[in-house]
Amino acid sequence: MPYSSQLLHYLEQELALPPESIAMAVRQWQQQRGSLPIILWQYGFITLEQLDRIFEWLDQTRGNRLPKAP
Repeated sequence: MPYSSQLLHYLEQELALPPESIAMAVRQWQQQRGSLPIILWQYGFITLEQLDRIFEWLDQTRGNRLPKAP
C-alpha cells in the first residue's frame, strides 16, 4: 500500500511526529514493505492509542474515496 502525502501530513501535523522519525519509518517501510503505522509503533515513535487513531484515519480516508452506493 503506497502511503500518500496526506498520511505523512497527518502524522506530522495531527500526531506531531518529528519529520526525522517519519523519514526513518518510511525508509524501513520501503525495505520491509510492511505497514507504515506498525513500523512507527515498533520503533516506539507512536503509542498504541496513536496507532489506533492512524488506522481510524486511514479507514475514514479510504471510505471517502469509495464510490457512493446508489
